[in-house]
Amino acid sequence: MTAETHSDEETERFAAKLAERTEPGTVICLDGELGTGKTVFARGFARGLGITEPIVSPTFTILHGYEGGRLPLWHFDVYRIEDPDEMYEIGFEDCFYGEGVSLVEWASLISELIPKDAVHVILEKDAARGFDYRKITVEGLDFSPFGREMSQG
Repeated sequence: MTAETHSDEETERFAAKLAERTEPGTVICLDGELGTGKTVFARGFARGLGITEPIVSPTFTILHGYEGGRLPLWHFDVYRIEDPDEMYEIGFEDCFYGEGVSLVEWASLISELIPKDAVHVILEKDAARGFDYRKITVEGLDFSPFGREMSQG
């Protein structure tokens, strides 16, 4: 499924709709170049879970946890991981296989640790389509219950 958004707010709304329908134990892999909106997506996703605290990228801490919503949210940014084995030190398994939802920015860097049933979200920009344009591709999730509002962004 592919959607196009034209502002941070539209990207956040799309992610919030996805979060509203996400089940415990879901791992969502966020990939895209620098500046494509992975943290914007994470912010909207958190709002969709009912989390109201500020969402920031855990670039230097690798993991931020949020427990104030419908499900716990574990937000990873693995950009600075040099060896996937470092993920064991932060206890990623408890997050990936627990009762919450894990969002993993730069997930392709730890692909060998990602569950086979993970949802993959790829964010892309196209400057020719506008500064805030994003193409969002979601793979590994059945969108039949989402209806037209999801497929059109």
